[in-house]
Amino acid sequence: MLRIGVIGYGYWGPNIVRNFNSVNDAQVVMVCDMNAHTLKNKVQKAYPNVKTTTDINELIKSPDVDAIAIVTPVFTHFEIAKKALEAGKCIFMEKPFTYTVAEAEQLVNLAEKKKLKIMVDHTFLYTGAVRKIKQLIDENTLGNLYYFDSMRVNLGLFQHDVNVVWDLAPHDISIMDYVIGQKPEGVVATGASHFGRNLEDIAYITFYYPKNIIAHINVNWISPVKVRTTLIGGEKKMLVWNDLEPDEKIKVYDKGVQVKTKEGQYNLLVDYRSGDMWAPKLEQTEALKLMAEQFVKYVENGCSIINDSINGLNNVKMLEATSKSLKNNGAMIYI
Repeated sequence: MLRIGVIGYGYWGPNIVRNFNSVNDAQVVMVCDMNAHTLKNKVQKAYPNVKTTTDINELIKSPDVDAIAIVTPVFTHFEIAKKALEAGKCIFMEKPFTYTVAEAEQLVNLAEKKKLKIMVDHTFLYTGAVRKIKQLIDENTLGNLYYFDSMRVNLGLFQHDVNVVWDLAPHDISIMDYVIGQKPEGVVATGASHFGRNLEDIAYITFYYPKNIIAHINVNWISPVKVRTTLIGGEKKMLVWNDLEPDEKIKVYDKGVQVKTKEGQYNLLVDYRSGDMWAPKLEQTEALKLMAEQFVKYVENGCSIINDSINGLNNVKMLEATSKSLKNNGAMIYI
């Protein structure tokens, strides 16, 4: 039985506690939060057998805790994770992994030295939709990829410590990194802050990959509507993923373009293909539950996972490069 302590019981913490408690070989034994009222009126009422504390060090040093889930603001991640690793605890870390590449590298090296495991909470990688997209790409259903185009916009929620890129883009970057299966060569990003906070509330990010693959991500806190849509274009087929659709989240289109040139002529001959559309069946198991189960297996058996510390480090590298491009008015930053 893996005994888990959870640090942070704000927006995402309750979901972490609920899902780890649903795993057969795991149990949440302690929850830490700075708000004593939250602990008394939410944690203790829902989980009367779970110990609570406002002292992070008490949880980290507890001999009753084997692994720690860190569900706190990103600027606190490094210090808490470092203390946890030094105390011999494996870590489940909320996204993004850390706020700098240097911090992420230190944690990766420390975990390796201590022979401890780190999983980063890139929940979307465990959704039925992303797993199906990865399967379709690996099976060459779409053919050679042309582009990945993602829009993640809504009205709020504004964060006080990070801009819209660090808040929303980790999701799309982790998905992009997973399904494309290659490393980008460079990034160009532009954005703007409209409320005098010096934190961008809208950004446009473009990653350049080998083989002429281009990936574009639009993140926005000031959109009048909520949109969660990804388009992936390939030479054989094209795919649309609308995460807000209740049923047919993924639609695969047998559409494409073939371009030919006639010998001796400069005119292009464009042939458009328009075939059927189909919506594949997706697994309905809650992604966070699958990830919690995988974390337990990872800690206890050392099985391979898709969102380990190296995956988290790569995500932070792309976020940091994006930030550099933003600060340099859209300059190309090579990764």
